[in-house]
Order: sequence, then structure tokens, then C-alpha cells
Amino acid sequence: MRERNAIHGDGPVNKVRDNEAPVFEALLTPHRSLSRTGFVILMVIVVAATAFHGLIFAVAGAWPVTGFFIFDLVLLGGAFWLNYRAARAREVVSVSRTDLSIRKVAPSGRVREHRFNPFWARFHIARHEEFGITGMRVTGEGRSTDVGSFLNPDDRESFAQAFAGALATVRRN
Repeated sequence: MRERNAIHGDGPVNKVRDNEAPVFEALLTPHRSLSRTGFVILMVIVVAATAFHGLIFAVAGAWPVTGFFIFDLVLLGGAFWLNYRAARAREVVSVSRTDLSIRKVAPSGRVREHRFNPFWARFHIARHEEFGITGMRVTGEGRSTDVGSFLNPDDRESFAQAFAGALATVRRN
């Protein structure tokens, strides 16, 4: 009889699933103001300007300067590559009645997961009068982890409000 209830979803198994269902889920990603299309347009303009100026210096007999222009292009491309690589970092924050999970994915793809009991976890916010939220941290059971350290101030504010609300909802029920 129990198997039948579990299959139809009206028994104790369904209540366990309800407790494990996320009340709150957020995917946090770093903001990048320049899209891939914008990057391509910028690089085409920079390469064209560099080629034009390099040609002028080469015709004037100062051809070694062209090497420095190429070096500048390589450095600029490398800086953008590092920037876009850092943008692959993300955090997945999930709150259910039984679990608070913070899954951090580094730009390299390395994953670290932090789990807390939502009833024991505490959400700490560091504020500055001028800048707003400067840091967010979840602590509990002798452990702690930062959350959303790469977010801009407006995103930190909205995340903090939603996350604190989700924790309060879970604790009330």
C-alpha cells in the first residue's frame, strides 16, 4: 500500500519531496559591460587603427615601432581573454526547507559546494554608508562562505533582500 501512495504522490514520500523543493534559487554571475559582439567591433577598430599607424611608422623608416604596436595588440587581447575567462565564474544559491546550498564554480571549472542547515545558518551583510553592501557571508555550524562577492552594488542589494526573505520564509514554516 505504501508503494502505491508513493507512486500517486499522496503519501509521506511526497511530503519529503515538498521539504526538499527549493523555495529560492539564484544563479549569480559577474557582470560584463562589453558583449562578445561589442568586443569584436572594438578589436576590429583597434586593429585597423594599429595597422594604419604601424604603416605610417614603417613608411617613415621607424619600422621597429610597428613591433611595439603588435605587442600592444597582444597585451590588449590577453587582458580581454583573462576578463572573459573570469566571467565564467558563477554561484548557484538554493534554499529549501531542509537545505541551504551554495555551489561555487571557479573560472577553471572547479566546483566547491557549501551546505548549511537553513535553521542554523546566519546571513551577514557588511554595509558602508556611501557604497551600500560591501560583502555578504553565510555562517553556520562552525563554517562560513562569502556569497556574491563579484556582484555590483545594486545586484548585491536585490540578492540580499531576496535571500534574507527566503531564509525567513523557510524558518517560519
